[in-house]
Amino acid sequence: MNTDFDLVIIGGGVNGAGVARDAAGRGLRVLLCEQDDLAQYTSSASTKLIHGGLRYLEYYDFKLVRHALQEREVLLRAAPHIIWPLRFILPHHKALRPRWLIRLGLFLYDHIGGRKLLPASHSVKLTNHPSGRALKGEYTDAFEYSDCWVQDARLVVLNAMSAGEKGARILTQTRCTDLTRAADHWQVKLHDKRGETDQTVTATAVVNASGPWVERTLNLDETNDAEHGVRLVKGSHIVVPKLFNHPYTYIFQNADNRIVFAVPYEQDYTLLGTTDVEITDDPGAVAIDQSEIDYICQAVSEYFELPVSPADVRWTYSGVRPLYDDSASNASKVTRDYKLHLDTDDGAPIVSIYGGKITTFRKLAEEVVDMLQESLKFSTQPGPAWTASEPLPGGDIDNADFDRFLADSKTRWPWLDAAVLYDYARNYGTRMRVLLGDAASMDDLGRHFGGPLYAREVDYLVLHEWAATAKDILWRRSKKGLHVSEGTEQALQDYIDSTYRYNGESLSLRQTNA
Repeated sequence: MNTDFDLVIIGGGVNGAGVARDAAGRGLRVLLCEQDDLAQYTSSASTKLIHGGLRYLEYYDFKLVRHALQEREVLLRAAPHIIWPLRFILPHHKALRPRWLIRLGLFLYDHIGGRKLLPASHSVKLTNHPSGRALKGEYTDAFEYSDCWVQDARLVVLNAMSAGEKGARILTQTRCTDLTRAADHWQVKLHDKRGETDQTVTATAVVNASGPWVERTLNLDETNDAEHGVRLVKGSHIVVPKLFNHPYTYIFQNADNRIVFAVPYEQDYTLLGTTDVEITDDPGAVAIDQSEIDYICQAVSEYFELPVSPADVRWTYSGVRPLYDDSASNASKVTRDYKLHLDTDDGAPIVSIYGGKITTFRKLAEEVVDMLQESLKFSTQPGPAWTASEPLPGGDIDNADFDRFLADSKTRWPWLDAAVLYDYARNYGTRMRVLLGDAASMDDLGRHFGGPLYAREVDYLVLHEWAATAKDILWRRSKKGLHVSEGTEQALQDYIDSTYRYNGESLSLRQTNA
């Protein structure tokens, strides 16, 4: 492997993958290392929304909301297979925010971001609206507005795929163990966890996109004396059986000034969350607490006619947001905007990323590369910013019209089970052609692991998307873990172990000369 790079990026979450894509597309020689799987931590533990953040208006964070709403439109065009519009219902709680304040907030939300693709907000009467049937009778009025859904972990993987197609090297299960700074370059020591091998590469600059580990990465450099801090805030979600039979998402106000979402999820479920709990523990080992489960259940039960109890929970997940420490009085008020710190004081530059939202990752990445371009002389002069108009892999759907694409796919693959076809279209978009290849019948999809999961998809994910374990496939590349029976995870891992071998950088088929 070439050991000389313009940019080494540490961290394979949405920010790291986004920077890798932007930089590689501008002609830079890029390496990204991730200690585990892509999107394994914070970036796969979101509420799965591309949104401006309506509640941030109350904290006067107009800049963040405006930028996020602008990016919402860009991302919707770039990946219409994994990002799609949602209509949100905000019931009016008479004891909380007054109606005029909500109307004002939604008016700003409709207008400050240059909305073009999504419908505007309006008032609704819950007594004759489909969303009203699941709610208690005391809620008679509500507001309806637009935001978007995103398959968050897939967003990360697609950015990494795009970066790889433009020449970046993507190394998963590879931890950065040491940083040594010189006047004009870095020496970056990498440990391959699967092969138990070490190597050292050089880079003109380093991007520290380590998320909750941002300070740990800085401390690998003995010359570091960074004064910036990070607040680690855990957000947890629960998944319960479907609570309503309509496509609307609820946003519920709570007496503690927080909000909780109830989102249609994976056809048969409802996603509920999130919480805000500051932590000091290992961010890689967080899990939901009983108090968080109780909080979410109580919050949504104030609105739903049928209460939700901890016994209803089918799955949970937790992630840690590495928020920039702005000295806010509590975790809910800490800014969700990102902060970039460029350090060139003691030699070669390093950019550290604090905070940020999934919605604004692309703009963040663009800003990181622009920042470095101004201060460095790379081996190749970086080209202009380009990602605003370029679809992500699988997103090159005509006019971003997913419904038309789905109809065309049914015509092209009439033999494909309807549920499986929809699943492939939603996850892979136009990359379905690569996944399906020469398959001409359901039998050609190979071993059926349960639900919509077949061996052909497993093979595609291993060979094209850096999936290495059953968990990578069942809980990050997809959420098929919710749709398969007990024992599937072990059967899937056995299949991967028997079919693929590790070649020192990625998995490949065991056959000779594969």
